[in-house]
Amino acid sequence: MANELADKAKEAFLDDDFDVAVDLYTKAIDLDPNCAAFFADRAQANIKADNFTQAVVDANKAIELEPTLAKAYLRKGVACMKLEEYSTAKAALEKGASIAPDDSKFKKMIDECELRIAEEEKDLVQPIPPSLPSSSTPPLATEADAPPVPSPAAPVKPMFRHEFYQKSDEAVVTIFAKGIPKENVKVEFGEQILSVVIEVAGEEAYHLQPRLFGKIVPEKCRYEVLGTKVEIRLAKAEVITWASLEFGKGQGVLPKPNVSSDVSVRPVYPSSKPGKDWDKLEAEVKKQEKDEKLDGDAAMNKFFSDIYQSADEDMRQAMNKSFAESNGTVLSTNWKEVGNKKVESTPPDGMELKKWEY
Repeated sequence: MANELADKAKEAFLDDDFDVAVDLYTKAIDLDPNCAAFFADRAQANIKADNFTQAVVDANKAIELEPTLAKAYLRKGVACMKLEEYSTAKAALEKGASIAPDDSKFKKMIDECELRIAEEEKDLVQPIPPSLPSSSTPPLATEADAPPVPSPAAPVKPMFRHEFYQKSDEAVVTIFAKGIPKENVKVEFGEQILSVVIEVAGEEAYHLQPRLFGKIVPEKCRYEVLGTKVEIRLAKAEVITWASLEFGKGQGVLPKPNVSSDVSVRPVYPSSKPGKDWDKLEAEVKKQEKDEKLDGDAAMNKFFSDIYQSADEDMRQAMNKSFAESNGTVLSTNWKEVGNKKVESTPPDGMELKKWEY
């Protein structure tokens, strides 16, 4: 029966019905969960359906079941390249090439990965000003301009709740799963992928597989299974503040530079006129800057920037989270209010939020 479903899935794939193919492969896997080929083929269907993160998960499962299945490494390499994780893709492709040295596809894709990695190394990192994210906020459209949007299906409540907080050099994800044996938890790290699978007796497995907001260093990441939770520590590849856990939700912020608190040595200013009180002049300039009258967006941006700079860590988390999740329509400084729930978008009356695919 499982093979018959897989044959039908292959027919749907050849007919470009990729979603149907994914569904049929899923039914085949339910009947035979130890068939590596089913997972590898579903990975291919997921790639065609643009479900790249799920394709990586399927390819990893196929590799776990059958470590010598060359096409599983090929599918993982393709999916990781689509996610722009070229180093992870290259590692998978090199392993596949060692298993199937006569397959020219591996060599071609490895060369492309090396080219992309070299291009990334040449790119200059552009500094991001320490202000609230704004440029990535989708524009608001009037009701007349917006196309009709079908009502989304109600989201399925996840089995376990998870939270996310961060430091300058790491992000910490906590999954509140009580009494789970260590052997039932599998966590994998990619350049910008976190994959968590928790097997639960008598129920469908829990999956958390986001594409992360920023890149991480997989070999420095770690996790720990505790009595009431699973704690995952992600080592950031760049020292920036993530606007969210998932990719595409807001804009990263560079941390403030450390300023020395040593005020014992007073600055010396050059002057051709002795007796000039430069400290007083500097204080007057700063006061003028503080009292400067701004209009419109400039005044609004300065107002929010002043709030953000003087806020504590909880307030900043609340501001970043509410701003990012609401697509720029809500700004809250109350972490207790927004920390445990998703902040819904609240556009002005007569307007609606236009959502862009990335």
